[in-house]
Amino acid sequence: MKLEENRAPDPKEEPVAGDRQEIMEIAMRAGHILLENGAEISRVEETIDRICRHYGIQSANSFVLSNGIFSTMGNQREEFFARVQHIPVSGAHLNRVAAVNQLSREIEEGKHTIADLERCLDDIENMPGKRNIVQIMASAVGSGAFCLFFGGDLLDSAAAFLSGMLLYVYILYGGYRLSRLVEHILGGALVTFLCMVFYHLGLGHNVSSMIIGSVIPMIPGVAFTNAIRDLTDGDYIAGSVRMMDTALVVLGIALGVGMMFTAYYRITGGNLL
Repeated sequence: MKLEENRAPDPKEEPVAGDRQEIMEIAMRAGHILLENGAEISRVEETIDRICRHYGIQSANSFVLSNGIFSTMGNQREEFFARVQHIPVSGAHLNRVAAVNQLSREIEEGKHTIADLERCLDDIENMPGKRNIVQIMASAVGSGAFCLFFGGDLLDSAAAFLSGMLLYVYILYGGYRLSRLVEHILGGALVTFLCMVFYHLGLGHNVSSMIIGSVIPMIPGVAFTNAIRDLTDGDYIAGSVRMMDTALVVLGIALGVGMMFTAYYRITGGNLL
């Protein structure tokens, strides 16, 4: 029986061939949004499986990596289907992840038709991110707060506040055009240079605390947490890829900081630490 557009489908009904392919495409699209925006592997696989089974597809199987989804369907009763999607490693947008999770719950409650799902996923993909000024100020406040946490005083925190603010201006308006490794090398060098300048201007006393606080906005905390969760869930390939990605980010930051300290030492012969 063909699914009607004006009612939510009964999961006990058998979808016809065209419906099965449309359901699989929608399930993969939901998984794509989750994976692209920072969800862990188990969440992506579970969401795809829930959507397919709710709409009556019993033979669906998905294999998810940190940058790709492989989905298949087919047995004696259901026609064969196979799709592969490549999802580049990118940043986290947890509001979109939360929206897809909520949509998945509503699907299990029978609140959506197939046409509804297309519109809902369009809305989720078009959800606006945080405004640039909000991201810049969040980076500044976070940098200043972490500087205090790591032993800096109020002047150190003020310097880290300014460094974190200028760092995110660089990330939003210049760094995105570069490769991830180069972006973080230059970012680490930038905050180190700024903290050195502020130190010599008398704004701050502890350069190490200022630098540590300033680089915090670049630390990939969500990616690192997801890598640990993937490894503990047995997704060793995905977890290793994410762990390597976070390690490259940290390496880039360390290289930038080290290069700036080396240049300072060779130019002035002094030591700030």
